[in-house]
Amino acid sequence: MKAKNLVLITGFIFLINLNGFTQTNNKFEEVKIKTSAQCEMCKERIEEILAFEKGVKSSDLNLESKVVTVLYNPARTTADKIRNAISHGGYDADGIKADPKAYEKLPTCCKKPDDPEHSGH
Repeated sequence: MKAKNLVLITGFIFLINLNGFTQTNNKFEEVKIKTSAQCEMCKERIEEILAFEKGVKSSDLNLESKVVTVLYNPARTTADKIRNAISHGGYDADGIKADPKAYEKLPTCCKKPDDPEHSGH
């Protein structure tokens, strides 16, 4: 009887530890990043860029505020890496300016309003 109780208690302790381990590894953080997005195409592009970024669980760009909200795993990526990914896609990300080569490849509707190449939507 004592051996059976010992096995049950050991199993119970193992499950508690496993549950705590799982919760720690599933911890995500949220970051809000101001972008230079202009239109629905920008939203699709930025969200697609972030979908392929390691450690990013989800992203949602609010076009009205031009802020993308990103849920990410800090064990796999950082907010700075996320900003750099957006920049390499041709968009400003907080204080990081868009990569010039990537920006030039954007459609004219995605260019900044003060850019002579910008076209209306």
